[in-house]
Amino acid sequence: MKAVTWHGKRDVRVEDVPDPEIKEPDDAIIRVTSSGICGSDLHLYEVLGPFLSEGDVLGHEPMGIVEETGPDVAHIKPGDRVVIPFNISCGRCHMCDMQLYAQCETTQVREQGMGAALFGYTKLYGQVPGGQAEYLRVPQAHFGPIRVPEGPPDERFVYLSDVLPTARQAVDWADIPEGGTVTVLGLGPIGQMSARIARHLGRRVIAVDFVPERLEMARRHGIEVIDSDDADDVPDAVRQITGGRGTDSVIDAVGMEAHGSPGAKFAQTLTGLMPGSAAAPLMSRVGVDRLAALGTAIEVVRRGGTIALIGVYGGMTDPLPMMRMFDKGVTLRMGQAHVRRWVDELMPLVTDDSDPLGVMDLATHRLPLADAPRAYEIFQKKQDGAIKVLLQPAG
Repeated sequence: MKAVTWHGKRDVRVEDVPDPEIKEPDDAIIRVTSSGICGSDLHLYEVLGPFLSEGDVLGHEPMGIVEETGPDVAHIKPGDRVVIPFNISCGRCHMCDMQLYAQCETTQVREQGMGAALFGYTKLYGQVPGGQAEYLRVPQAHFGPIRVPEGPPDERFVYLSDVLPTARQAVDWADIPEGGTVTVLGLGPIGQMSARIARHLGRRVIAVDFVPERLEMARRHGIEVIDSDDADDVPDAVRQITGGRGTDSVIDAVGMEAHGSPGAKFAQTLTGLMPGSAAAPLMSRVGVDRLAALGTAIEVVRRGGTIALIGVYGGMTDPLPMMRMFDKGVTLRMGQAHVRRWVDELMPLVTDDSDPLGVMDLATHRLPLADAPRAYEIFQKKQDGAIKVLLQPAG
């Protein structure tokens, strides 16, 4: 089959790889019909190469048609249309019982000290082949796959794999009071949907970005926006429209590759040029993130407010302004999305023909799998108005 494979920094290729096969009784094989490129995939494209091996299959936002199931899989069958959550969870361990599916004790990557395995996401998370491919083996398929109706286009459902549950969790963890305010930093796919969900729930949303197409998309959905290129001081701009206090909550949907933080950018670049055998241990012990977005969040949030970090961070020695955070009484919540936790709430919204979250207005590019190298490039460089890219294997 054809699949998107990693070969080095900014080097992804579409190659022939072996077809997946059933290995365990709770496996399934799906034929992929759509697979998103996530902002987290750009971390692999740019920063996290030391934790990848040449030829690794990328992608963790797939949906498709069930082709085959193992004998322990009963809730789906061949021919069913399914979305695959990005985290691989068993649904029956202690963590899953608490709906902390991203910490599943059955699939935790203990040798790396990490949480539940993820599709297409480095040695740190199990090195499981990903879904930017024609076919995908799905472990723990007795629980993970989400059945969706026939008929509507993939774009109605594919974001249940990651974008929508991640955004919904961000809004929940931001703990925005009823009638309250939230600033969303970053208007990539997660930021866009976080803003729309918060507004759908009746909160006032102020979103910050500098990319014109992202700002315009947010405006289309009734979101107040601040162009960070035009604002001399983003926290001050937010305070000016919130009675001088700042917003009750902030959602950081940017993460480790925020613009700014030149020192951390240099360290990331330097580490990325080192051999993987040397760079991986260094990043695991002393890695730093570009913390411009988090610094902005700490300044934007009102005293006693809450910050939800949903953009991916990977540093081990990040310097935080603890005195400032302590003085302001800031609450921080962070982590991978527990996808299945949010599906029952989100399903009525994506099956509603009125499209209350605007899922049909998110993807800007729909490209064949063969065009994946170009898709990664335009998404990483924010070219051609790229906000969300879906890859669609032929057939």
